[in-house]
Parts: sequence; structure tokens; C-alpha cells
Amino acid sequence: MSRPLILGSTSTYRRDLLGRLRLPFTCERPDVDETPQHGERPDALASRLALAKAVDVAARHPGAWVIGSDQVATLDGRPLGKPGDRATAIAQLSAMSGQSVIFHTALAIVSHGQPPLQAQDRTEVVFRELGPGEIARYVDAEQPFDCAGSFKCEGLGIALFDAIRSEDPTALIGLPLIATARLLRVAGYALP
Repeated sequence: MSRPLILGSTSTYRRDLLGRLRLPFTCERPDVDETPQHGERPDALASRLALAKAVDVAARHPGAWVIGSDQVATLDGRPLGKPGDRATAIAQLSAMSGQSVIFHTALAIVSHGQPPLQAQDRTEVVFRELGPGEIARYVDAEQPFDCAGSFKCEGLGIALFDAIRSEDPTALIGLPLIATARLLRVAGYALP
């Protein structure tokens, strides 16, 4: 494949995941307003934002394929954002203790003049009952302030769960690689 591949994200988590596919790519920050629309469902928000990110970067690189991805986490139907600080992370994890959280991870791959290629993963994370000391120790150890849901499942955060239910375990980290590989093959990239 001679067309450049661009990840429309500056997320180190997504960059590291895409690197597993061993394709050359660059990263570029999309300029997209991520404000939810009134009454927008979490899965629809994730899909809209993934596509908007890919389209935004593709407009600046008409000869490239651009990958956009977005993730929306929900607890009882309410969106959970990135905590940003220790107190918010502790509050999020306290609210999720003993609960199930749904992560909608959307993917869009776009190139000028081609129909967009899209997919979405739904992952359920079942948290075990967490005590205040456990939560504080975890937050202090991993400082997951830039992660929706206040945890890193690829690290120590895995100890917070009773179960993860997903068709693609990489989706929870931020980029569903099974769908990404499938759509990149459709776009003409050679993958095993």
C-alpha cells in the first residue's frame, strides 16, 4: 500500500496499539468539538466523534487513509469522562464499585473520495466491590487521570475487575485492533 496512513489522535495508548500492526503511520491531532449533542446516545456520540476526527485530519491529507477513534464510557447510562485529577478519579472508582460500566469504542477510517469504513465495539467492565483504601492505593500507584473510567486495564487496573466482556480486548484501551485490521485490509493494506 503506497497511501500514507495517519492516526487522527495524539493518544499514546492508541499510538501504541496501532503500532502492534507494524504498518508505518504518523499521528496528527484532530480539531474536533467533542461536546455531546442534546439527547445523543453514548454509542452515537462515539461514532460521530470517531468519524469527525478522521474527516478533519483527512481534509488536510487528501492522499492518505486516516484512522479516527473515540470512546464513551457510561455508568447507568450516564457518561464518564477522564477524571483529570486524583479526587475525581477516586470519586469515579467509588461510584463504579460493584457496578458494570459500558465502554462504546468507535472507529472510522477515511480517505478522500472513498466511503468511510466504520466499526464499533461495546465492552462491559464489571467492577468488584472496592474499598476506599484499595481505590486510593490504585489511584496513587497508576495515576489514571487521562483515562475514561479512571483505570488502565493494561496495567494494575485489571485488579479492580470481576470480569470484562468484549469481542476485542484492545477496544477498552482505546482502539479496537480486530476491527482496525479488518477495515485496513478493506482499504488495501497488507496485514497477516
